[in-house]
Amino acid sequence: ILKESGVELLGTSSRSIERAEDRELFKELCESIGEPVIPSDIANTLEEAVAVAEKIGYPVVLRPAFTLGGTGGGFAYSEEELRELAVGALAASPVSQVLVEKSVRGYKEIEFEVMRDSADNAITICGMENIDPVGVHTGDSMVVAPIMTLNDHDLKMLNDSAIKLIRELKIEGGCNVQFALNPNSSEYYLIEVNPRVSRSSALASKASGYPIARVTAKIALGMTLDEIEVAGTKASFEPRLDYIVAKFPRFPFDKFTSVPNKLGTQMKATGECMGIGSNLEECILKSVRSLEIGVCHLHMTKFDEKGDKEILDYIEEFHDDNAFAIAELFRRGHSVEEIAAITKITPFFLESFKKITDMEASLKKASGDTALLAEAKKMGFSDKFIARLWGVSELDVVAARKAAGIIPVFRMVDTAHVGAYTPYFYSSFTGENESRLSEGKKKVIVLGAGPIRIGQGVEFDYSTVHAVNTIRRCGYEAIIINNNPETVSTDYTTSDKLYFEPLTTEDVMNVIDFEKPDGVIASLGGQTAINLAEPLAARGVKIIGTDCEAIDRAENRDAFEKILSSLGIPQPKGQAVTKIEEGVRVAKEVGYPVLVRPSFVLGGRAMQLVGNEKQLRHYLRTAVEIDEDKPVLVDHYIQGKEVEVDAICDGQDVFVAGIMELVERTGVHSGDSISVYPAFSISDKVKGKILSYSKQLGLAIGIVGLFNIQFIVDDKEDVYIIEVNPRSSRTVPFLSKATGYSLADIATEVILGKSLKEQGIFDIYPEEKDRWYV
Repeated sequence: ILKESGVELLGTSSRSIERAEDRELFKELCESIGEPVIPSDIANTLEEAVAVAEKIGYPVVLRPAFTLGGTGGGFAYSEEELRELAVGALAASPVSQVLVEKSVRGYKEIEFEVMRDSADNAITICGMENIDPVGVHTGDSMVVAPIMTLNDHDLKMLNDSAIKLIRELKIEGGCNVQFALNPNSSEYYLIEVNPRVSRSSALASKASGYPIARVTAKIALGMTLDEIEVAGTKASFEPRLDYIVAKFPRFPFDKFTSVPNKLGTQMKATGECMGIGSNLEECILKSVRSLEIGVCHLHMTKFDEKGDKEILDYIEEFHDDNAFAIAELFRRGHSVEEIAAITKITPFFLESFKKITDMEASLKKASGDTALLAEAKKMGFSDKFIARLWGVSELDVVAARKAAGIIPVFRMVDTAHVGAYTPYFYSSFTGENESRLSEGKKKVIVLGAGPIRIGQGVEFDYSTVHAVNTIRRCGYEAIIINNNPETVSTDYTTSDKLYFEPLTTEDVMNVIDFEKPDGVIASLGGQTAINLAEPLAARGVKIIGTDCEAIDRAENRDAFEKILSSLGIPQPKGQAVTKIEEGVRVAKEVGYPVLVRPSFVLGGRAMQLVGNEKQLRHYLRTAVEIDEDKPVLVDHYIQGKEVEVDAICDGQDVFVAGIMELVERTGVHSGDSISVYPAFSISDKVKGKILSYSKQLGLAIGIVGLFNIQFIVDDKEDVYIIEVNPRSSRTVPFLSKATGYSLADIATEVILGKSLKEQGIFDIYPEEKDRWYV
């Protein structure tokens, strides 16, 4: 299409892309240059796929051509399984082509991120090693950098192969090359080449500090590596890591609890987090804390009550939580050799898991031992988990640690090694501090949103980045804390300083204790950041913008009900409950169906429409935590139109940027619904109510900054409140672009003390556009 339209393609040519992406052409290329490929053949029909599998032998793996994330692919161990899988695989490929490949499941999976320019200069940016063996999609695998378990011969062999390939393909820019390596020999196969910036490129870029996308763009414009500036030197340098990075994928199984959590060649993760440390154990535990799955350590209670055989059977298949199952087996005395034989995970990595569980056992036997505490902190143990092992409070551990001088330093990510100061840091309990404190300048920390998951995506990073730009423009030093390698906020050039850390109270407090900021913004990083506001404030941190009391008034269902009642604003009949029997009683009183919603959650997680008492009891027992501190709202379900607004309050005035109408009726989560601005079917009377309620609630709750409100409009034009989110929402980027108002920028100036009127905003609602945005 581009060729027919006379459009010039910059950078890598369409021919190079085709040779890398087309399975048959790629195989021919590899064979022509003597690079080994896995025995395979191309199939364009179901019968061709069956014939190829019979020729090369089962098990086989199917890889559809021109797809992302392994879509449509998978393993087949028999003709019956192949026929079932191949139908979907052929349908998934836009050219109805699938590669039928001999399975090398259990081999080591190794990746290289390489770069080439038009002058044929080629370098390796980063080598990465999958902890999980071949058989798990690399996007679903735990990954470390640098490569840790290969000998010099094998490392050079694969690196040379990657460079040979990028040159043969004439790639101009970044390229990802994946290999399968026999763990018992130097036999290897090429799995695939991605002739583009990919998911792995983002990880390699943040792991190495090398701006792969930026350099690729400049190469596409005709520059060569020795002409491009990076980190105080030329882009032709090969980064050298003096630290270790671990990537853990974030899965959606906490949202979809009934979906099987088995892994394979089709990617299931929605996002990822990254931990940086001085040793492998430290970065593994940082990554675990960054996942935000309700654990602070490599320990998951679901395995506590399971028998050894059940867990051993479980790890024979790939699952999202196998690392936690393996750790539990080590606690029970199973050996590295036994687990390696079952999982095909390299023993080196299993040894790290075992070191962690061995330290747990030592800590249990020596409560209060500060020497052991220091060693545990070097391994990445959290204060919270140590407190659990010692049977004391987390603050007791913090006090003991600080009294013994066990305090983290912040080390710089500097892979060019030219002495330039790179404002990109990670915490460690070894080495010297390398983060410089600024003088004479006020500073603000912005908390990021962590890994992408259902309900909390890159929309929140949009707000974070815009806020940082505004903070810097207003003369403050802007500091970001985040742990997601896929985001713009974790590009160290975005802020004055980047701390790549888990978003937990302890890890954030470590940065705050060192930087001593004038304020921390928690309202832009989604539910992740807003949930940190209260524990940080309890430790004396100044939360600027919407404060903890206001957050509680909006998110605590009981407190929110009282505000609505005092203002006379209607909501569906219901009540906040703290016990299962209370919930059953309220449901009977208001009538089924009921909508059940817990407090302090994101993206509707654990929210449920329930039709009868049996479903309600099951839901309250299994899907939510219900107690005095975490009330659950049970309210009558009202069918109607759902409408939402994004607004800004400065404590005196409210600006409603837009009223959006959802195409689907109530009962479909707003994040899954088609949203239209301006609202297309509500009357001026209803709009007036929405604006009035929005202003009253913003002021009554005490919002300072962004907030989002969701409404129900019934057939009688009565307007009911569903909920108020006292933070940036997923619709802020959409509404900002639709209205022309940069909401994150305006809200940040409000948070820094500049009122809406001082910003030239005098009306509660701007004139609507004469077109629709969907």
